[in-house]
Amino acid sequence: MARPRTPLLSRERIVAAALRLIDDEGLDALSTRRLATELSVSGPSLYNHFATKDDLLDAVVDSVIGEVDLSMFGAAGPAWPQALRDWARSYRAALAAHPNIVPVLAQGPGRRPNALRLADAVFGHLVESGWPRGQATRIGALMRYFVTGSALASFAAGFPADAEVYDAADYPHLGEAHRLAGHRGAVDEGAFETGLEALLDGLALRYARLAERP
Repeated sequence: MARPRTPLLSRERIVAAALRLIDDEGLDALSTRRLATELSVSGPSLYNHFATKDDLLDAVVDSVIGEVDLSMFGAAGPAWPQALRDWARSYRAALAAHPNIVPVLAQGPGRRPNALRLADAVFGHLVESGWPRGQATRIGALMRYFVTGSALASFAAGFPADAEVYDAADYPHLGEAHRLAGHRGAVDEGAFETGLEALLDGLALRYARLAERP
């Protein structure tokens, strides 16, 4: 029997093609017609795997969350500060690899299995480490806000490289701001690491106060 000219359609193949399209051209580029063209199939065949575009987008988002390492939350993993540090870095790396999907991902886990597993792992590790359940919930939310926010856009790239924009009479402290865009990686990575350490230091102080309570 002759082999088909194109691979058989599957959820995994559709999700991978949709993610490539979003990575290359943004969320607005994703449509059933465009995706069918990319896959060399008919549009209706996609609905055998995903009932709606929103269902497909959920699967794409969840595939990105599936790239986040959760192994540090195992029983033999590090103490909670290092676990959160390692997880936050892995989480940010996954989002940084797919920045165009971040606005959808920021809406929360919904019914996405990988996203729910992530939430379960973080919350469970914090509770098992001695954090009260209410505070563990808030810490999980705080970390997600921080990581997602850091991946939404580049701080450094938001400053024009034109030195004439920063008139000293109007912006006396921005005389070097035109150089920021040229150091985007160092500025943005440094800001993330500074914020992460500040958050963890603050949480460590709160954790120490828990132990002092009668």
